[in-house]
Amino acid sequence: MLIVGNGSVVTRHGALPFLDDGAVAIDGGLIVDVGPTAEIRSRYEGSFLDAAGGLIHPGLINGHMHFYSTFARGFGGKGGSARTFTELLERLWWRLDKALTLEGCHYSALYAVVEAIRCGCTTLIDHHASPHAVRGSLFEVARAVVDGGLSACLCYEVSDRDGPAVAAEGIAENKAFIDHVSRSGDARLAATFGLHASMTLDDATLERCAEAGEGSGFHVHVAEGPEDERLCRERHGLSVVERFGRFGILGPRSLAVHCIHIDDDEKDLLAETKTAVAHNAESNMGNAVGLAPALDLMRRGVLVGLGTDGYVSDMFRALAMAGALQRHGLADPDAGWTEVPRMLFENNASLADRYFALPRGRLAPGCVGDVIVIDYRPPTALSASNVDGHLLFGPGSACVTSVVASGRIVMKDRRLTGLDEERIAARCRELARAVHDRF
Repeated sequence: MLIVGNGSVVTRHGALPFLDDGAVAIDGGLIVDVGPTAEIRSRYEGSFLDAAGGLIHPGLINGHMHFYSTFARGFGGKGGSARTFTELLERLWWRLDKALTLEGCHYSALYAVVEAIRCGCTTLIDHHASPHAVRGSLFEVARAVVDGGLSACLCYEVSDRDGPAVAAEGIAENKAFIDHVSRSGDARLAATFGLHASMTLDDATLERCAEAGEGSGFHVHVAEGPEDERLCRERHGLSVVERFGRFGILGPRSLAVHCIHIDDDEKDLLAETKTAVAHNAESNMGNAVGLAPALDLMRRGVLVGLGTDGYVSDMFRALAMAGALQRHGLADPDAGWTEVPRMLFENNASLADRYFALPRGRLAPGCVGDVIVIDYRPPTALSASNVDGHLLFGPGSACVTSVVASGRIVMKDRRLTGLDEERIAARCRELARAVHDRF
């Protein structure tokens, strides 16, 4: 039994949204009770993690991540400056992922897990690619996630850009990992079927993927750059979303990422099929691909979650970026104030519920024991009605002091308890040099 208490509890649960001085009791990896600190401590015996008057909050969820992007940090590349999104893929990302080995897959994920812990992120939905190290790659990523004590939903990015043999390996890796997750019983792992994007998938491959991934749902980039939408209409006479719909790729277990260059009919089709969307504001700005119609999608009934696209592991930063981008892009200072926090604090939990057997993202009995402690002394009144404003303008990820994942303390007083951060970073630097040499 672990009790996290002596802090202001933000439950993200309607029955008891906020407690001025509360505690969370966790047993067997699950939350068993939430209430005033004195009552919880009198009711249960166990270890006590003292929030010391800070905020007690559910572990954060990243709706779209690329663990493999770790080794791009600080690397300028060797392909020259990119002027379009496709050139950026060709000159950086599609060369970087080819340079990864299985050990590189593991350590790039392990370092991202370290950063996720430090940022208070306990669940991630990841999209992986390593064309020259496909077989076993998801298992290496999963090993990093489990070693760090976190949870992740994983998939492999199938694409025809490296030829039919690599595409076939990607299909096999997705199937192998999906089967593994269904047999393992490890509640920290989930799986879906990964696809790159319409512009790198021919009809024959899409048909094989649709058959192989039936029932598991699909995780796919949709109209991230204008090229994806234009090429789809030129080659297939369909929009990207229509094309995926024809192949059965859409649905309540599928995640369409970005969805920037889609029209109203495509938005409605996403809503009709209950396909979720992951919004990645900082990546969209950094890649200069445009403003995603995230708020319009939400108005149409689409479940829109928030991701980082591998840029960072910091969901507080993603929250701030997403809000600022909507207001700037729409030239409306009132845009997104309620919708963007809902993406992170409500919709990401609903998104995770589509893949994981156990609920998360809330502090309530029966939910996974993912809890973070934030060192924050508010200068104004803090309540259930204004906590999102405090989290937007107040504490950032640097204020996360302790993290509990599935009932296990993985960081206490800013010190990781299960991972050797120095050793991991040192090995990453060695592997990164070799990756950059192969780039």
